[in-house]
Amino acid sequence: MSNLKQLPIQLQKLGLERFEQLYPQQSEENGIVRLLALSDFAWRCLESQPDLKDWLLCKDEIKDRHVISPFDALDLASIDEAKCNQILRKYREKYWLKVAYLDLCGANPIADSINYISQLADMLINSANQWAYAQVAKVNGEPLDEQNQAMPLMVLGMGKLGGKELNYSSDIDLIFAYPRSTKTQGGRRTLEAQVFYTKVAQKLIAALNQVTGDGQVFRVDMRLRPFGESGPLVMSFNAIEDYYQEQGRDWERYAMLKGRLIGTPNKYWDEFIKLLKPFVYRRYIDFSVIESLRKMKLMIAQEVRRKGLTNNIKLGAGGIREVEFIVQALQMVRGGREANLQTQSLLKALNELSLSQVIDEQEAIELKSNYLYLRKVEQYLQIFDDQQTQTLPDDELNQQRLNLLLAQDDFNTTLHTIEKVMKQVNSEFSLVIGEETAPLDTCEGAFISAWDHGDLSFLKDERDEWQLPLNDFKLRLSKVNIGNRGRETLDKLMPVLLEQLNNFNASAAAFTMVCQILNKIISRTAYLELLYENQGALKQLVLLCCHSKWIGEHISRYPILLDELIDPAVLYKPTPLSAYKDEIRQYFLRIEHDDLELQMESLRQFKQTHQLRIAAADATGVIDVMKVSDHLTALAEAIVDQSVNIAWYNTVKRFGMPPGTDDEHKGFAVIAYGKTGGFEVGYDSDLDLVFVHNHDGNSTTNGDKSITSRQFYLKLAQRLMHLFNTRTASGILYELDTRLRPEGASGLLAINLESFNHYQQTQAWTWEHQALVRARLILGQDELVERFAQIRKEILCQPRDANILKADVIKMREKMREHLAKGNTQQFDLKQDIGGMADIEFITQYLVLKHANEFESLTVYSDNVRILSDAAKLGCISKEQKQQLIQAYIDYRSRYHVLSLDQQGRLVLREQFEQDIINITQIWKSVFELTGN
Repeated sequence: MSNLKQLPIQLQKLGLERFEQLYPQQSEENGIVRLLALSDFAWRCLESQPDLKDWLLCKDEIKDRHVISPFDALDLASIDEAKCNQILRKYREKYWLKVAYLDLCGANPIADSINYISQLADMLINSANQWAYAQVAKVNGEPLDEQNQAMPLMVLGMGKLGGKELNYSSDIDLIFAYPRSTKTQGGRRTLEAQVFYTKVAQKLIAALNQVTGDGQVFRVDMRLRPFGESGPLVMSFNAIEDYYQEQGRDWERYAMLKGRLIGTPNKYWDEFIKLLKPFVYRRYIDFSVIESLRKMKLMIAQEVRRKGLTNNIKLGAGGIREVEFIVQALQMVRGGREANLQTQSLLKALNELSLSQVIDEQEAIELKSNYLYLRKVEQYLQIFDDQQTQTLPDDELNQQRLNLLLAQDDFNTTLHTIEKVMKQVNSEFSLVIGEETAPLDTCEGAFISAWDHGDLSFLKDERDEWQLPLNDFKLRLSKVNIGNRGRETLDKLMPVLLEQLNNFNASAAAFTMVCQILNKIISRTAYLELLYENQGALKQLVLLCCHSKWIGEHISRYPILLDELIDPAVLYKPTPLSAYKDEIRQYFLRIEHDDLELQMESLRQFKQTHQLRIAAADATGVIDVMKVSDHLTALAEAIVDQSVNIAWYNTVKRFGMPPGTDDEHKGFAVIAYGKTGGFEVGYDSDLDLVFVHNHDGNSTTNGDKSITSRQFYLKLAQRLMHLFNTRTASGILYELDTRLRPEGASGLLAINLESFNHYQQTQAWTWEHQALVRARLILGQDELVERFAQIRKEILCQPRDANILKADVIKMREKMREHLAKGNTQQFDLKQDIGGMADIEFITQYLVLKHANEFESLTVYSDNVRILSDAAKLGCISKEQKQQLIQAYIDYRSRYHVLSLDQQGRLVLREQFEQDIINITQIWKSVFELTGN
């Protein structure tokens, strides 16, 4: 410590005040005073565990780099989740405090510090993996290989973790794999390997990522796995090999170069490494990688500008990322031929590149020195408050801290020194990688003149219909102050935009819609730059606005969605139907449980992003109308699932849990009716939901503020309503309609499932049984799913008086038509007019209620198409009637969908659907045995 620069007065005062608060009447320890002055995180750690002071002052401990297990000799299967979380977090707090002391008070070499943190991280991840495996295995047994040996979950550390170069407050990138697809043995129940390892992975992630009263171990990022956020959480060796051979992209090669298995080596390690190596390292010298990396760096640079990042020592020009690009580019170019370059460590690779004379020895020395200097700065920035930042501070306290640690007299000198280092790095980067320039304005002069003069007569093609919206846009622009940078960007963007609109032969409506979006972002220069620098994104914007007014309005309301236009491969590829729930869970892993405001915004942004992807695929014909509804329904179900988890956490936190429940078995279920129940959710659909539970209303919760279970589930349902219906900056989530519950709007918001059954058996009207035809349980534990299915079948299969049933259904249909139909002699209301969609739905419901007593199989499905198909098989309608009903239903829904995307209501010319209308009208008369007109 004698060689360290002395603390300035302000920092000395802060350190002494903190020391006195923690250790009154104790002699000052200069090292601890310095630590407390330089790190708010260390101050919090010692507040939490003050006894660690003496541990830090032990010279043998400070020298020791041996890493011990946080669980030591404990029985992993007997450690519950809460205890596991506490042990891991206290371990992390203790040893990260030690690293802070080493760096701030011991001038420890940065290469040693990042290696030590990586070893500690390995231990934490491996310990969490072993605990999670033990927890899942004690109930489900273990997957065994051909030699009856248990197969572990393989954890691949990526990025800086993989290179053993982890920074102080880094998140961690992981990929999970397992060797063989087999079933578990030796447990109370048997699971497929995929299910078993997914459960282990979920527990592992939660053990590290979850924020508790003791903090968080690591933020866990799973987006580098095959298929990204939409891919399965774990994959078998075979599936991973197939993915990288068939679909692996250049950036995944770049990422996988850092991949390193974490934990105790086992017999599967070599097998896994061998299957990945051909993907990462090509047998020939591969210079194609340079262009790919150049483009990746351009995308990062654009993102830095768009997000307004300044003084960023990682992503800025000459930052840490550029050193990584230099070394990894040369590794990927030559690593297939030169095995000595096949290492995850940047410093080892740099040394090998120098020994192989790929990089000049002096250049390698300078690059290493500059890299370690920037890593040291990054380390200091993060130790100040345990935040993942690479941005130089703008507050006086942290500027003083950085000046002291870098032995500079003032912050301007500190900035100058860092800028000098980054300039040297950037020069080397330009030599090795080169710079990909942003796209230049290559517009024809006509489009530039048309924008400059506001006169579309300059264009070769007549575009008179655009003149009015262009004038309007120019007028609005004159009233807005967008600054010089914004004006320059707009003047470059608009000619390119006019050219794109011209190429797509855009209508005046599409032109107006694009201008409406620009009006929303006109004062946000970063978005204008995004569209200019990513002209592919601009092209997608024009294309989608030409296809769909709904999409244009959607982007106009939520400009953040412009980011989604950058990558068409993602934009036009909706998430697989089965992956929405997993993706939203991953999306929410990064959000603290107690940040309700952010959770509500994130729910809405998740919905908006995925609706845009679905709509883009829909508008361009990538998926058909039935698949669109399937996707919108799956999206809604995933959002309901996540919303219930959020509402559950908040309600339990306040009142405790009802008896016999836990996070996986809530005793709560959601019944979906209408479009959601029938897999027909549209872009602007509300959700018809009913909430039920399986608890005795008089039992009580176990919290400090205990209430009855009936009250608990009512409050849970109210919290859900709040999550959905509250209007935030991003609007409402969905309009929730719960009026189909027993007793309607006057009934309880959440009702016991047996009370629901009693009501349906004794008090429900015919129209409520009609609604039940399209009902299904979309969330709930197995016993609730089974019980609801049983209740629904019993209700629908009741014997009914055919004449009363027919009269009730016809009366309700006529009442609906009278109040809701909007058609006339020329225009046809697709939904409510005679021969429309509602008639088909009522026919379907009538067939079920009339014949289910004889044919139980009519109650299996809740969607119209499959019910009609079964009805024909059972002879309830003819095959020809079935075909006409389904064809008309698809015809109507397809047109309704197109009209929805263009926000044109549901009226069409009758002559366009004349045959469908005739067919449905005749079938209505036949089914209901009506005569006459």
